[in-house]
Amino acid sequence: MNLPDIHRVKEFFLSLQDTICRSLENIDQKATFHQDNWERKEGGGGRTRVLTNGALFEQAGVNFSHVYGDTLPKSATAHRPELAGRRFQAIGVSLVIHPLNPYIPTSHANVRFFIAEKEGEDPVWWFGGGFDLTPYYGFEEDVIHWHKVAKSVCTPFSEDYYPRYKKWCDDYFYIKHRNEPRGVGGLFFDDLNTPDFDHCFEFVQRIGLGYLDAYLPIVEKRKSMPWGERERQFQLYRRGRYVEFNLVWDRGTLFGLQSGGRTESILMSMPPLVRFEYDYSPEPNTPEAKLYSDFLIQKEWV
Repeated sequence: MNLPDIHRVKEFFLSLQDTICRSLENIDQKATFHQDNWERKEGGGGRTRVLTNGALFEQAGVNFSHVYGDTLPKSATAHRPELAGRRFQAIGVSLVIHPLNPYIPTSHANVRFFIAEKEGEDPVWWFGGGFDLTPYYGFEEDVIHWHKVAKSVCTPFSEDYYPRYKKWCDDYFYIKHRNEPRGVGGLFFDDLNTPDFDHCFEFVQRIGLGYLDAYLPIVEKRKSMPWGERERQFQLYRRGRYVEFNLVWDRGTLFGLQSGGRTESILMSMPPLVRFEYDYSPEPNTPEAKLYSDFLIQKEWV
């Protein structure tokens, strides 16, 4: 088995952050990303880029981080207690895009690499990542396109990847206390370290770049759709579900906070505006009701 090369991973992740930011600025045509470089007292740091008040994107955050230390946080060892006490490095790119137009979905993507080392023993390493889509108003053709791209990314590496990682995404991005999915899914994987480093690294590169192939055509198609106060209020209400998931269930948020990451960078995934309404239900036979009945379901889209 070829040995993991964290320097290659870091170089690609930095370039991926650049590529995604350029692509989002090009389609927005108004706002640009502001960059904050930060350091972590215990070791490492990152660069956070946030775009606000764009023509299309109310807020877009694209994070790069590389943190390391002598002990993995509890969130990383909860399912793998054998890693406790090992030195670690964690490196990744994570992004969340909150559009202004309610007809453009929110999207999330993440690629990450962990390595845990102990003197006299082989390193333990793995990749994780994926991308998922959270619409406010559903369009079947958009969701089918999203999943077709996800499948096309996976198939050259293994026929098993898409169905397995699609189900993992459905299961992971599920708001248990609401008994509903966060969105229409996509791909989610973790603990990927077979058959070897090169295979896994190439797959993660395709995931990172495949996100743009999946998302930008949807943005292009929906960006000119007119919307009003009704759509805006529903968007703000549904954004509340995003907040609930990220603060209650998301392992990445927990890892970032437990590992002493930069709080502003970790919580840049939060939407800039959101509202909560007690015991809300959409009116029957409306586009808002259709989101629940036709899209916030587990379904084989392709």
